[in-house]
Amino acid sequence: MNTIYIRTLKRAEHTVFNVSDGQKYYFDSQFGRRIPYSSGQQVKRSLVDALCETINQIPSPTTFLFDVTKQKELKEGEVYATCDPTYADQLFGGWMKASKGGKERTLKRRSPLSISAMRALHPLLAGLDSENASFDRSDRPNNKVIIRDEKGNQLNEEEIVSLLEEKDRSISRKWIPNNSRATGLFVFDVAIDLRRLFSVSINQLEPEMSDETIEKLKVEGWIESENVFGKCLVAPKALREKWIPGLAKAIINWRITSNQSRTFSLMDTLALSISDNANLIAGSIRAKLSEEDSRKADPIVDESINGVDTFVTLQAGAYIHTKSEKVDALESAEKTLVALMKAFDYENQLERE
Repeated sequence: MNTIYIRTLKRAEHTVFNVSDGQKYYFDSQFGRRIPYSSGQQVKRSLVDALCETINQIPSPTTFLFDVTKQKELKEGEVYATCDPTYADQLFGGWMKASKGGKERTLKRRSPLSISAMRALHPLLAGLDSENASFDRSDRPNNKVIIRDEKGNQLNEEEIVSLLEEKDRSISRKWIPNNSRATGLFVFDVAIDLRRLFSVSINQLEPEMSDETIEKLKVEGWIESENVFGKCLVAPKALREKWIPGLAKAIINWRITSNQSRTFSLMDTLALSISDNANLIAGSIRAKLSEEDSRKADPIVDESINGVDTFVTLQAGAYIHTKSEKVDALESAEKTLVALMKAFDYENQLERE
């Protein structure tokens, strides 16, 4: 087994995944509905944040470059990471550092984690609620109000009162239009490429690391090996034993950590499936149109597919017909994922082929 596939079903209530002029959504043309979603990049960022928290490691530093123009103004330059796999967020998240010419080479590592967007299990099982919310402090007499004229000059109290006589509005209340919230059943998928999970290529024709980083890793005990992608360095076993449980916990227990300051939902997990077969895992957690009503869909968690381990939590019974809900379902899923990742022979990949 070279790849582990994980499908997770979550329940969200009246929440915001991703803010860009309100909750992000796409339009489903078949069912004519706006469907909220969280991008794969946001899921990945939240997952990596959870990983760093679990293993108690500060994420890698980011370098921001600026250029000074002839007018003495700052011009935005590129942003790049450390390109150092001794940071867990770099090893599992990948990196890109573009060359600006000279002796520097472009460094890039594709993440061994492929992560989908978190989207509706079915277009009829999730949706958006919109409302016009308000930020109201009109009951407080000590509010400070600043109004400026077209020249930027601040108006005094008499000028403000005079101005408001001609306008029917409050200055201690702000309206928030199109305040969208997401509710429903959502699913996302993760594929873990075990061949590259703890292996970093040292092929200098398509470099992933600088020569300095390669030498540093060798000193720190990284093992020279070779896989189907060429010569590589493999993280030492002690590091793998420490980071595998952290990665498993992060994949199963992450929460959205960005763009959610206005609202909160537990986004609890209802079911999770693990397999080495992408086609089978797609059928383990799915939806089916109702035979009686084509505008209704039923969520399905199939617990009997051979080759798929499915774990169902207690709260799933409120939304799906299930038989094997367990209080420790996610803990069991975590142990299964840890066992699968530890069983892979990272150091002798070509021999096992």
